[in-house]
Amino acid sequence: MRQPAVFFGHGSPMNALDGPFGAAWRGLGEDIGKPKGVVMISAHWETRGLGVTAQEWPETIHDFGNFPPELHAFQYPAPGSPELAARVAELTGAVQTQQWGLDHGTWSVLAHVWPDADVPVVQLSLNRELTARQHYELAKALRPLRDEGIVIAGSGDFVHNLRTWKRQPGAEPYAWATGFNEGVKQAFRAGDHEALIDWVSLAEDAQLSVPTDEHYLPVLYIAAQQAAGEPVSFFNDSIDGGSISMTGVRIG
Repeated sequence: MRQPAVFFGHGSPMNALDGPFGAAWRGLGEDIGKPKGVVMISAHWETRGLGVTAQEWPETIHDFGNFPPELHAFQYPAPGSPELAARVAELTGAVQTQQWGLDHGTWSVLAHVWPDADVPVVQLSLNRELTARQHYELAKALRPLRDEGIVIAGSGDFVHNLRTWKRQPGAEPYAWATGFNEGVKQAFRAGDHEALIDWVSLAEDAQLSVPTDEHYLPVLYIAAQQAAGEPVSFFNDSIDGGSISMTGVRIG
């Protein structure tokens, strides 16, 4: 019954259609099987106050521009779960809403993990009124869900600096991006959640790696699920375009 907690480095929404990262996401889904549901914290839903999606059939949100028509037409028709949304609201105090759906931080990865779109998904927003430590403490409230058959998932990137991203395939990662990526991994291995919360001090050039924190904060929701001695593993451990980390983390 106990389900893992998973962080996805999601990168470009084009990864929903193709690319080198889908195989690991598909393998993860095959290994996990079909949980009762997923609670996803995505970098792409920021709010004042805390919200959780509560509709039976959330829409596929195309929250981007200037991508090919086939990506704008892509649909991920996974069901929602009003029951799971109510449980999340009970645990966290989130307001249930139908004013959001599944954004690309969610569907671009889950389209590979569960391609049949047959696992219920709810999204929990990033409350911009909270500090990093408060996000971590809030995430602890989700822990009981793992024993209720629910996967806790986060979607963002350890390193996310679009201004320095290189378009050429196979571009070498910047040294600062590699250093920060390795620092986050080491903190997970050591169970050093204090280091993850105080990410500015985690590694040199942290602020180049995390110029804005919305792609990093979902990391804290997964770190908060890690019990003492619980195994941690990594997948898609690479940096795309020099400055976008695709590294994923599995707890349990």
